[in-house]
Amino acid sequence: MTFSPDRLPPAIPSMWRLYRLGFRHEPWLLASSFVLALVAAVPDALLAVWLSLLGRAVLNHDRVLLLIAAFGLGLSATGTWLLSTVSTRVQRRFRDKVTIVLEGHIARLQASIPTIAHQERPDYLDRLAVLRDQVFVLDHMYMSVFGTAGWVLRLAVTLGLLMSIHPALGLLLFFALPTVLSSAWRPGVERAVQERVAPFSRLARHFFTIATTAGPGKEIRVWGIGPRVARERRQAWEQWYGTMSRTRLASAAWNAIAWSIFGAGYVGAIAFVALGIHASAGAVLLVLAAGSRLSTYVAATVGEIGFLRGIWLDGSRRLAWLEDYAAYTRSEADQPVPKSIGTGIRLDGVCFSYPGTARRVLEDVDLQLPGGSVVAIVGENGAGKSTLVKLLAKFYDPTEGQILVDGVDLRRIPAEDWRRHLAGGFQDFFRFELQARQSVGVGDVRRIEDEPAVLRAVSRAGAEDLVAGFERGLATQLGPTWPGGVEVSFGQWQKLALARGFMREEPLLLILDEPTAALDAETEHALFERYASAAHADGVPDRRGITILVSHRFSTVRMADLIVVLSGARVVEVGAHEELMALGGHYAELYGIQAAAYR
Repeated sequence: MTFSPDRLPPAIPSMWRLYRLGFRHEPWLLASSFVLALVAAVPDALLAVWLSLLGRAVLNHDRVLLLIAAFGLGLSATGTWLLSTVSTRVQRRFRDKVTIVLEGHIARLQASIPTIAHQERPDYLDRLAVLRDQVFVLDHMYMSVFGTAGWVLRLAVTLGLLMSIHPALGLLLFFALPTVLSSAWRPGVERAVQERVAPFSRLARHFFTIATTAGPGKEIRVWGIGPRVARERRQAWEQWYGTMSRTRLASAAWNAIAWSIFGAGYVGAIAFVALGIHASAGAVLLVLAAGSRLSTYVAATVGEIGFLRGIWLDGSRRLAWLEDYAAYTRSEADQPVPKSIGTGIRLDGVCFSYPGTARRVLEDVDLQLPGGSVVAIVGENGAGKSTLVKLLAKFYDPTEGQILVDGVDLRRIPAEDWRRHLAGGFQDFFRFELQARQSVGVGDVRRIEDEPAVLRAVSRAGAEDLVAGFERGLATQLGPTWPGGVEVSFGQWQKLALARGFMREEPLLLILDEPTAALDAETEHALFERYASAAHADGVPDRRGITILVSHRFSTVRMADLIVVLSGARVVEVGAHEELMALGGHYAELYGIQAAAYR
C-alpha cells in the first residue's frame, strides 16, 4: 500500500506492529504475561460452578457436597488471588521495560526524520501532540490485549456452563452484542472529535505555559495581559471541552441503551430456566451465578475492547504513521558527501512553498555559491533568507528545481551524512541547560568532553570572557532552576550557541543565520571579520567550505566575497559590496537607509 502522509494507517495492522515491537525487545516477559493472564482466568471462571454446588448442597442438606463446594470456592479464590498477583507483577515489569522502549523508539523516529515539515505543519503538529500526550499509555495496549484474552476465556467458560443447562442460553451472547458494538464504536467517535478539536487543546496549553512560566513573566506584568491570557486560555479550553463533553454524553446514552438490552436478556434467561423448562433449583442457581458473572465478564471484555479500539484509533495508528513517515522521508540517496567543495553549490531554478501552502517563499532562484567563499544573504524580513538556509541544510527539499553540490543533486546525498559536515549558529537557538562544557560540546558530540576542543570553539565565538566569568568555568551548571545553576542572559546564551556552532572546525558549509542578533554591531562585526579572515586562510587545502552569513547589519556583510540580495522571494542582485553600491540598486538603497540611521 502506498503511504500517504496525510492519512493514518489502518487500525489492526498498526496494533500488530506495536505488538511485534514489544515482542522484539521483551519476548519472554511478553509471553509470560500473556500465559499468566489466561491461567489466572480459569479459577475465577469456575466460581459460578462452586456457588451453584454450594446452593444445591444447602437446599438438599448434603454435607459432603457442601464441603466439596466450600473447598472449591477456597481453591478458586486463592488461585485467582495468587495467579492475579503473580500476573500483575510480571505484567508490571514488562510494562516498565516496554515503556522505556516505546519512548526511545518515538524519540529515535523523530530524530531520524531528515526534514522538519512535521514540526511546522499544523496538521502534523496536532497528530504528534496527541501521540506525545498518549505515549505513556501505549504500553497499556499490551496489558489490554492480555486482559482481553483472560476475559474472553472467562466468558467462554461461563457460556459453556450456561449452555450445559440449555443450548438456548447461548443466546445471551447475542444480547451482549449491542454492548460490544457500542463500546467499540464509542472510543472511535470520541477520538475523531478529539483529533478535530486538538488545536484548541494545544492553544489552551500554550496559554497556560505563557501564564505560568518565567520566560513571558516580565512582559505579562508590564503589559498587564495576565487576565486576558487567562481568559483566552479559558475560552480555548471551553471550545475543546464543550465539544468533547457533548460527544461523550451522546455516546454514553447509546451505551446505556445497549446495556439495557443485555439486562432484559439476562432477566429473560432466568425466567426461561425457572418457568419455561422447569429446571432444577441447582440449574437455576447456576444460571443466577453464571449469568451474573457473565454480565461482569461482558462488561470487562467490552471495556478492554473499547480501550483497544481507542488505542487503534489513537496511539498505535499515530505511532505507525510516524514510523511510515520517517521511512517515507528517507530518500534513496546514493552519493557520498564530497571531501571538499570545488566549483561550489549551485541553485538551479529553485522554487519552494512550505507544505500545506500554495504561496511560494522562493521563486526561480538561480545562484552560484563558489567553493571557499564567504557569502552574505540580505533582504527584508520575509524575503526568504532563512528558507534558503533551510534548503541548503536539507531541512526541506526544493518544491521545484535542484541544488547541486559540485554538480551532484543534493537530494542524492543522505541528509544525515550531509549534516555531519555542517556547522553554524542560528537566531532561534535552543538553551541547553547543561554544564557549560556540554552545552557547547553538543555541537560535536564525539568531542563533548574534549576540553581543548570546547575552549577553541569558545574562543572562535568570542566567548572567552563569558566562560572566564563563570565561577567553575566550563563545569558551571547553566540555568537557575538546577542545583548550583547560574542565571544566563539572552546575549550570553547566544554566545554559547555560537560557540556550539564552531565545535566542528572544518565544515563544508558554515551557516551563521543571525546568530549574534543580541550582540552589539561592533562585536558582531569583529566576530564575523575574524571568521571571514580565517575562512580564507584555514591551511586546509583539501577541504574548501562555504560560509553563509545572514544578517540585517549591512556594515557586517560588506566583508563577504559575495552578497545575495533577496526581495519578494526572488534573488534581485548578486555581487560584492563595491559592485552592488556602484549598481545603485536595491542593496545600495537599503545600505544607505541603514547607514543614515547610524549617523
